[in-house]
Amino acid sequence: MSQIGCFSDDAMIRRVHREQIVALAGPRALLMQAAHPVAFAGFFAHTGALDEPYERLHRTAKAVDLVVFGSREEAERVTRIVRAVHGRVRGELGAAVGRFPAGTPYAADDPALLLWVLATLVDSGLVVYERYVRGLTRDERDAYWQDFRVFGRLFGLADEEMPATIEAFDSYVRAMVDGDELHVSDEARELAIDVVMRPPVPFQLRPLLELANFVTVGLLPPSLRRGYGFRWDPARGLALRGGAEYAKRVLVPLLPSKLRYVARAEPPALAA
Repeated sequence: MSQIGCFSDDAMIRRVHREQIVALAGPRALLMQAAHPVAFAGFFAHTGALDEPYERLHRTAKAVDLVVFGSREEAERVTRIVRAVHGRVRGELGAAVGRFPAGTPYAADDPALLLWVLATLVDSGLVVYERYVRGLTRDERDAYWQDFRVFGRLFGLADEEMPATIEAFDSYVRAMVDGDELHVSDEARELAIDVVMRPPVPFQLRPLLELANFVTVGLLPPSLRRGYGFRWDPARGLALRGGAEYAKRVLVPLLPSKLRYVARAEPPALAA
């Protein structure tokens, strides 16, 4: 397989992110990031992203696209810019949130915060791909995480600052979701409403966005869904699972390449 950038054509990160439907992972990852009070302060409140959550989501998606499908020069350029921006973001919590007291310092290049942001992208990508495209073996999931370790290095993380295997990664995510570091603040809850309930789309596209919003809420970890105040019940859960099975078995396999794959994914090389 050829390699025009950081990854070869058959790399798992490309096989996952070539699928248009994996874009559904974006809002979920954003809400998971915002549930960390210190990450929320550093990556949202400090940078003005509270007023432009979709612009932040778009910038993140563009950076991922360039690293995954672009040339090495493009990947290094965009990550160099992001690292420079992160290096200037410094501050402290103005009020206590969850277990973090007022005055807790934050820095956008803090490895612990960078790892959480990276983990939300990985976990959300895996959840959406396995629900809507196909299941993955343990080795495929591990290969996906190993690719994202390359991604993490580009954004400033050292190898020892990231879980070494997919099992260690899964344990890290479970510990974060089940532990006491995540706490949905009132500001984060307002962001969720803006992201999930009031997307900036033309009226005629509203039904599609409502469906995407339903998926976002349904795929959140239950504790975070409750923290954001989203309503959920068994009937919604059944509808979500039924829709996912239909997409996996019927809709996605029958889509023409130009609709199924992202433009930069070069379907002739990647669709095999």
